[in-house]
Amino acid sequence: MLRSGMSETRGYGQFCPIALATEILAERWTPLVIRELLMGSFRFNDLQRGVPRMSSSLLAQRLRDLQFAGIVERRRGERGVWEYHLTPAGRELFPVVEKMGAWAQRWLRHKMLETPNLDPDLLMWDIRRTVLDDARPGGRRYVAAFHLSGVPSNRQRYWLVFEPGHVDLCYKDPGFEVDLFITTSLRVLTQVWLGHVSVDAVMREDALRLDGARRDVAAFRKWFALSLFAPAGRLPAGRMEPASEDALARRAG
Repeated sequence: MLRSGMSETRGYGQFCPIALATEILAERWTPLVIRELLMGSFRFNDLQRGVPRMSSSLLAQRLRDLQFAGIVERRRGERGVWEYHLTPAGRELFPVVEKMGAWAQRWLRHKMLETPNLDPDLLMWDIRRTVLDDARPGGRRYVAAFHLSGVPSNRQRYWLVFEPGHVDLCYKDPGFEVDLFITTSLRVLTQVWLGHVSVDAVMREDALRLDGARRDVAAFRKWFALSLFAPAGRLPAGRMEPASEDALARRAG
């Protein structure tokens, strides 16, 4: 049984299911920590990379709160490193988080690309964990170098290194020969990853350039996967899905 992580004085004092769920899930940063766990980040450092603007101490506190609430469990992983995993109750939150993201794509899309919300470290971390490792050419090491404009000089360059079985994100030059150079702006790459614009569209406008051998350029379209919420990003902004609209109409009627 889940336990509320809030004291009676901080709770809403309502039996309403939404109120009780909110007591646990609506703390600042908590939904993002759950998002990271749902996306497959289990170790503390990986969780931190998904919420780079969250302090380590606050992340540790939120993980303890989620453990107390029965949403997260802490256990030893490989080599004795502590890992955090969602319980069945935590995994059941996936459709809730998915709906929140889809709703924001529909109604808050204009805010996603506001300058304070653009973060190259988070974007590259998201790209790294959605890439399709088995799509790299030839099963060999494959290195893609990103050069982003519109950001401070110390956050312009990133490298994805594909090795058999895993992909590493490097913030400093790993020293390997680069197979593909990707040049674009942070804003454009964010738009593409969110599904707001297509790769073809930004390439036609020369807002994204791919430089490398033909097979390495072609591989980009195979390993570069979009956000989980990209399908909602392709729909017209500010318009409700017909099924949802019908359901509300029936409720109101």
